[in-house]
Amino acid sequence: MLLLVGLGNPGDQYFDNRHNVGFMAVDEIVRRHRFPPWRAKFQSQVSEGLLGIGKVMVMKPQTFMNRSGQAVSQAAHFYKLSAEDIVVFHDELDLPPGKLRMKQGGGHAGHNGLRDIERHMGPNFKRVRIGIGHPGDKSRVTNYVLSDFANSEDSWLDPLLDAIADAAPHLATGQDEKFMTRVAQLTQDTHKDGN
Repeated sequence: MLLLVGLGNPGDQYFDNRHNVGFMAVDEIVRRHRFPPWRAKFQSQVSEGLLGIGKVMVMKPQTFMNRSGQAVSQAAHFYKLSAEDIVVFHDELDLPPGKLRMKQGGGHAGHNGLRDIERHMGPNFKRVRIGIGHPGDKSRVTNYVLSDFANSEDSWLDPLLDAIADAAPHLATGQDEKFMTRVAQLTQDTHKDGN
């Protein structure tokens, strides 16, 4: 089984925050692939279903960002999953808005959610890095990530979330390159249509 983890903070006041784009991505996967309604388990909201030919659990930790690892490790231990069976969707300051990159392992670059998952599970989980851009000054980062996406950002955010959900079955079959290629194709086409 594959564990897909969206990172964010629980509560209506955080719903549209840039820091919650991981929640947004897994929400769209669950909606698009008609998974059952979210339910409470492992200090998270979870939904289980089939993605392509693979069974997956999707989770949104409700522990707040800096304790995400607690929830992830509970689920991983229960299902006897290794770090390699986990894909984490998170906001990435070091990528321009709308860009997406995927990697396995690596550092946390100051991201509190990744730091805590690393502390509980080690560094070898996969990361889907969703670019939100950087505010330009380190002192402005906290306010930036905890502020809502601007309405004007819907033009890249909505197509990117759609593309992630469309391509997600490739993650369930371990075809990470195909996942990335499909997201790139879909977002490139959308960008061309907008010109």
